[in-house]
Amino acid sequence: MKPTLEVLIPAYNEADVLALCFARLSGVLERLDVRWRVLFVDDGSTDGTWALIEKMALADPRVRGLHLSRNFGKEAALTCALDHADADAIVVLDADLQDPPELIERFVEAWRGGADVVYGVRTERAGESWFKRTTASAFYRVMSSVSDIPIPRNTGDFRLMSRRAVGAIKTLRERNRFMKGLFAWVGFPSVAVPYQREARAAGKSKWNYWRLWNFALDGVTSFSTGPLKIATYVGVLTSALAFAFGLFIVIKTLTVGDPVRGFPSLMVVVLFLGGIQLMALGLIGEYLGRLMLEVKQRPVYLIDEAAGTLKADQQVDPP
Repeated sequence: MKPTLEVLIPAYNEADVLALCFARLSGVLERLDVRWRVLFVDDGSTDGTWALIEKMALADPRVRGLHLSRNFGKEAALTCALDHADADAIVVLDADLQDPPELIERFVEAWRGGADVVYGVRTERAGESWFKRTTASAFYRVMSSVSDIPIPRNTGDFRLMSRRAVGAIKTLRERNRFMKGLFAWVGFPSVAVPYQREARAAGKSKWNYWRLWNFALDGVTSFSTGPLKIATYVGVLTSALAFAFGLFIVIKTLTVGDPVRGFPSLMVVVLFLGGIQLMALGLIGEYLGRLMLEVKQRPVYLIDEAAGTLKADQQVDPP
């Protein structure tokens, strides 16, 4: 019997590109010797995305859809898709067609060769500004430096995973979800496939620099205590320097005396130490805030409607 393959596509306000995405994707899947289907997860879109998904599900029984009750974010939508996937292998694909569906053929070939995870590595990033490319590269370098888990550079969510790799991902139920890190954490035999990332086929990106900054912060704090260690080291070093400077002042006063001066240097020291303390408190606050969200144990997502063979009552993420 042919193996089953399911493509998971989280979408948020992608009505302009969704039909083109499915047409291009289905053409690729038809060439593969697999039984396939596609699962769309609408992350609370406010345009016609869900209506298009319902229409495609009615026209093709291999299409399924889930509509979340609001916009929970891409990581939550992707988690929902993984929770409801049921196939020998799954492929995660963005709806904007920046990641070419044609690469899935190479993914499947590597999977049949024994790999549990096959991920795309971007050699070029068309349609992105120099600043975005530079900050993305810096983010991956930082993650490689502070994280105990090696996260491949220039790698997004575009990947194939076997059933057992998906099963392992499903057991990870933290609320602050950095999927790239979770994908790397489970391990299993992996293969990298280089490709050139294309410009968005239609529509606009939902990622502004503020959201990207928060996403990077989530990634660092979810998979590393490095910032807390850095704050500790900076605190120890600053204390040592402050002690040495204080000792110098005492010795200087006892030996050569000291007139009533030094206000500028005193203010520099006070402001510097105050800034270090506030930075350390901010880092602690970031970790404490994430701990609070984990303790609340709220579901990662809620489902409002379903299309195809899925049911809307499948809406609380499994333990």
